[in-house]
Amino acid sequence: MSIQRILLLSDTHGWLHPGIEAHAAQVDEIWHAGDVGQPEVLDQLESMAPLRAVFGNIDGQNIRRRLPETLHFECKGLKVFMTHILGRPRAYPAAVRQMLQSDPPDLMICGHSHILLVEPILTGKALHLNPGACGKHGWHQVMTMLRLDISHQKVAALSVIELGLRGKAFD
Repeated sequence: MSIQRILLLSDTHGWLHPGIEAHAAQVDEIWHAGDVGQPEVLDQLESMAPLRAVFGNIDGQNIRRRLPETLHFECKGLKVFMTHILGRPRAYPAAVRQMLQSDPPDLMICGHSHILLVEPILTGKALHLNPGACGKHGWHQVMTMLRLDISHQKVAALSVIELGLRGKAFD
């Protein structure tokens, strides 16, 4: 059985938690849903595993030249859409609602809110995933990421990774 193991993170804001590398060593790809912060963060992530990433609202031209605003791709038969600012499932912008009607993805991935959220959409046929934030800047209290195992056109496993409390220990 072929499984694709994914580490999903967002909102690093120019800093990588030291615990990310151990988790990255256990996956096939890293997906970053925006607000990278610094090109060095991209370089570090790319050295750990193949990377798919989008830019976020805080990212300057040095990041925007390297990353798209949105990604549409397939992983083990699942259609994936990733962007930084997507909104919540019941309040998607009109363009996103149109995409859901015309060519719905199986996974809708975003960041921005710093709020960890995994929610079924389209009557359970798709998932909205926001890994929260794993950087030390922002108003979130706990740094979080998601780990997905994708196999045979479905998410075979999903787990939340808590990296600890965001606080002065990393300043």
